[in-house]
Amino acid sequence: MIRRQRLAAGVCALLAALPAGIAFPAGAVADETEQDAPKVELVLDVSGSMRAKDIDGGSRMAAAKQAFNEVLDATPEEVRLGIRTLGANYRGNDSKEGCKDTEQLYPVGPLDRTEAKTAVATLSPTGWTPIGPALLKAADDLNGGTGTRRIVLISDGEDTCQPLDPCEVAREIAAKGIGLTIDTLGLVPDAKTRDQLSCIADATGGTYTSVRHKEELSDRVGQLVDRAADPVVTPVATQGTDRCENAPALKSGLYTDRVGFGQQRWYKVDVEPGQELRASASVADDRATAPGYGLLLRAVTAHGREIVRGEAAGTGRTDAVSTGLRYPKADSDDDNAPAETVCLQVTHAFAAAAGVKTTPGLPLELTVDVVDGPSGHHDVAAFGLGRGWWLLGTLVLAGFLAGLVWGWLSRWRVAVWRTN
Repeated sequence: MIRRQRLAAGVCALLAALPAGIAFPAGAVADETEQDAPKVELVLDVSGSMRAKDIDGGSRMAAAKQAFNEVLDATPEEVRLGIRTLGANYRGNDSKEGCKDTEQLYPVGPLDRTEAKTAVATLSPTGWTPIGPALLKAADDLNGGTGTRRIVLISDGEDTCQPLDPCEVAREIAAKGIGLTIDTLGLVPDAKTRDQLSCIADATGGTYTSVRHKEELSDRVGQLVDRAADPVVTPVATQGTDRCENAPALKSGLYTDRVGFGQQRWYKVDVEPGQELRASASVADDRATAPGYGLLLRAVTAHGREIVRGEAAGTGRTDAVSTGLRYPKADSDDDNAPAETVCLQVTHAFAAAAGVKTTPGLPLELTVDVVDGPSGHHDVAAFGLGRGWWLLGTLVLAGFLAGLVWGWLSRWRVAVWRTN
């Protein structure tokens, strides 16, 4: 019995080692480069309106605190994170004083989770909504270094400190060329708040998300903090077309666009033999829509033949829907083989609620990643199967040999038992 267990363990180890050896070839060394740590500052609206209890039965402030606690627990170690508030201290009616009410609650730097959570726990909805001044201060907080820099603004209302227009402030920040992205999240926003927060995000290539539930807030803030640690995710504004022929040519990166109701957007990507195209699309529901929704991402040839597709759909309430696809391009023995133009089509099935404006279109994020195939010069096989029939054949052969050895040992043990 002991020998049989050892043999089985050895066969399992052999089978486990095969894909491991393929995934990590001998001599492969990670290319590590030194770069400045990514910086993120969370800017939280603590104005009086955050007392409203319309997010899953609790107040907007309670939802924000819960989201912050969850995000602080999950923040990557390499991210330097800070927290700034607006409207947290001044309770009076003097607009001049109220529009100065922004302070850094936790400095941008290595994260002490306990200290940051303690600081957030002390917040109580208080005053005005000086978004413009808070953004200017946040940009200063993140100044310096060459790593990615991101402001995540969470607010439930319009700026109350005109004439300092926060959209103009965002454009001013973008014009400095410091590579700073502002993402905005609106808590149960009205049309004016949505328009203003969208304008702020668009000015720096950021994203706007409408939030109506605690879980959505936690998930989205967490995604944006994680994104800061990825050097390839700075969004680039693009504009898809109504057909592939005149679509913009995209390379690996993150792109933002808007896709209208009942419309489709086209983009194209060149894929060399032996490369794999990975693409994903996410459409945000930034206004009131009907409950049913869907998203279709298709990859087709330049002649219109579908290669692969990704789909997502649902009937409940949502604020974003995402899907993705993978297309491995077969390798070629011809070193001069041309690249294949792959057309990406994005279509959504959101329907605007009665009386809701349908323009501009819904925010779209499109991720494109073109990478070299892992096995070099081998034919492409089925998706998710190591992209090579040779791997499948190797596993089948190993299983066959293991079965022969197991059967031989079993027959030998029976023969020995009968002899004794």
